[in-house]
Amino acid sequence: MSRRKVNKDLLLVGLPPVTLGAAALAATLLLMRPAPPSEIVMATGVADGSYHAYALQYRDILEREGVRLHLRPSAGSVENYKHLSDADGGVDVAFVQGGIAGADGGARNVVSLGAMYYEPLWIFHRGDKPLDELGPLRGKMIAVGAENSGTAALAMSMLRSNGIAEPPTTVLKIGGRTAADLLRSGDIEAAFFMADPRAPLIQEMMRTPGLHLLNLKRAEAYTRQHFFLTRLTLPQGVFDLERDVPSGDVTMIGTTANLLVRRDLHPALHYLLLRTATEVHAKPTFFSGLRQFPAPLDPEVPLSEEAERYYRSGSPLLQRYLPFWAANLVDRLLVLLLPAAVVLLPAMRLLPVLYRWRVRSRIYRWYARLKEIELQLEERRTSDELQGILKRLDEIEEAVNHIDTPLAYSENLYVFRQHIDLVRLRAQGRASPASPVPFEV
Repeated sequence: MSRRKVNKDLLLVGLPPVTLGAAALAATLLLMRPAPPSEIVMATGVADGSYHAYALQYRDILEREGVRLHLRPSAGSVENYKHLSDADGGVDVAFVQGGIAGADGGARNVVSLGAMYYEPLWIFHRGDKPLDELGPLRGKMIAVGAENSGTAALAMSMLRSNGIAEPPTTVLKIGGRTAADLLRSGDIEAAFFMADPRAPLIQEMMRTPGLHLLNLKRAEAYTRQHFFLTRLTLPQGVFDLERDVPSGDVTMIGTTANLLVRRDLHPALHYLLLRTATEVHAKPTFFSGLRQFPAPLDPEVPLSEEAERYYRSGSPLLQRYLPFWAANLVDRLLVLLLPAAVVLLPAMRLLPVLYRWRVRSRIYRWYARLKEIELQLEERRTSDELQGILKRLDEIEEAVNHIDTPLAYSENLYVFRQHIDLVRLRAQGRASPASPVPFEV
């Protein structure tokens, strides 16, 4: 059989499954997400705040995985959330204080990766003795945190609840180091802060003579009025056992610092950020135990599907054992090749069957003519008709002898020739009645 004929048979048999495989591959390419970006933007907060400090740790960890994290300082949680929920905000991920997004679930284009840690509210004031409620601060000068910060939003809510947000109380929208310096110098009487207890600013305030940390005896009432708040206890002596700082248990309230991302952020980056968050926030603090965070505790913004799977079963298998870029590459290759493989593998198993059928069909189609001749021999025929039948058998044999057949299928050709000989012998026996017929078919 000529190589050209073989190639034509292989082409005709193999073209349909290859076409189906290519179609499956093309459909996968159209539907598959693009590769995750190598750069993302994170809104943090003020440069000396906890959000920014944690963001620096995130940046270093993501850098190891080949993802560059750009930090965008801001006034705080309110501004962070605005940038994140704005389609043109240019922010992919942000720390946002609980209570900022609202009970309605926030913007539809924002999802949560969970709570990262408890963010306690520190209320420091001047005076002869510690206070246990906000009422005595009426008419005082109070710093509630910077404009557009989560601290200011929560502080103003608490002052309004106690009816002391309006004059004669003087409310200053300043926070951080500026507010701490004013309080320590005596220019203001109280200040609100939201920060990690390990923050240098909090450490200094706890050890400053003349400053007291307000002990909220009605903390439970605040948590019932605001679902995003949690009652926290600062244990006696936790800052300094030798000097007994604080000198007694302090009841506080706080919320969670949540990590929010845009819904359209690549799913692979959801997992990478969660792994990073686990590395950063799993350590114990004054208010949480080992590996208590990150946790799916955000009551306002729904968790992303990737976050739900992460908290249920951990990182995807590939990301557990491969670097981020390698895991993503392998994952994309699997997604790309699997649909084509699903089509091609069954088709490849059928190829030998289809090829065998095509080669044999060139011989088998002659059996119809042979059967027709055999049926004609069942009827009484004249000598001329029998000679015509013999001539037709010779023509069939001549045609079959010119059929291109691969060596692997030559036996089919020889078997068909034997069958021609059987019919020929029968026709010859009819043409010469005196001659014995060797055998009947």
